[in-house]
Amino acid sequence: MAAEAGSGTAEEMSLKDKGNEFFKAGNYLKAAALYTQAIKQDPSNPTLYSNRAAAFLQLVKLNKALADAETTIKLNPNWEKGYFRKGCILEAMERYDDALSAFQTALQYNPQSAEVSRKIKRVSQLEKDKKRAEEVQNMRSNVDMVRHLDALKSEMSEKYGAEEYWKDIFSFLVETMETAVKTWHETCKVDARVYFLLDKERTDAEKYAPIVNIDKAFESPHTHSNCFSFLRQYAEDSFSSAACLVVPKSIISYPQVWKGQGSRKWRHGQHDGFFVQFESPVLRKLWFIPSSNEKGQTLCRDPEALDIGAHEVLPRIFKEKLPDP
Repeated sequence: MAAEAGSGTAEEMSLKDKGNEFFKAGNYLKAAALYTQAIKQDPSNPTLYSNRAAAFLQLVKLNKALADAETTIKLNPNWEKGYFRKGCILEAMERYDDALSAFQTALQYNPQSAEVSRKIKRVSQLEKDKKRAEEVQNMRSNVDMVRHLDALKSEMSEKYGAEEYWKDIFSFLVETMETAVKTWHETCKVDARVYFLLDKERTDAEKYAPIVNIDKAFESPHTHSNCFSFLRQYAEDSFSSAACLVVPKSIISYPQVWKGQGSRKWRHGQHDGFFVQFESPVLRKLWFIPSSNEKGQTLCRDPEALDIGAHEVLPRIFKEKLPDP
């Protein structure tokens, strides 16, 4: 019996060593097969499960790898390697919180391990990056301009009076801005356009559309002046109650948004982005929506309110209607 046991141990070691050679050579499938044969010879040896877990990890058979890591830990709860294997597999599964816990347990059993310490640092960063990427995706998917424009409601109420009137205008502004942001997220650009809130009863729908392209407006002082004149007449003839200009910053060569005062007057950084200018007979507003690239995704930042007197994209479109005395 002793001789048979000895013979079995020698065979097991031989299989493990062959498996190690194939593993080092990058033949992980053959290595896993040899570790499996060795496990049949010695099913209570934690090293064999640890090695096969490493092979399965390289083969991206992550569930099998995790099961072997758990068996390694069960067979030898005080061995750092089982927790290390488990951490590496959970990292590959992008279960970073669980991976971090496994690596921290490994460090308890081997506090001097530089390899485990490096893993803890790496996985901690990966977890932060993952959470931030999820936050960015959430912000991209759930654009909420009402939150940013909420303070405008009281000003509109004061200027327009009747709630049913200004609520339509507010909704028009919110919808226009949210659509522009979503378009920018999808394509990294917006077209230079003016959106009009037409009068459903009075506007000739066959003659006047709710959208006017103005991409040529910023090529020269002449085209800019012509565009403004056209838009002012269009707003009047179409019986529009409000308009919203959406213009990418990149196409504005004339006029500069700071009206020739130089970049020192522009205090909103070098971000790409676009302008939204709201126009109505009693209220005018201007915002710049900066854009950045974060975690590989295009992200529009919060709208920044600008002084329309200093930064207007186009002059007043509607003839000013002064409030009643």
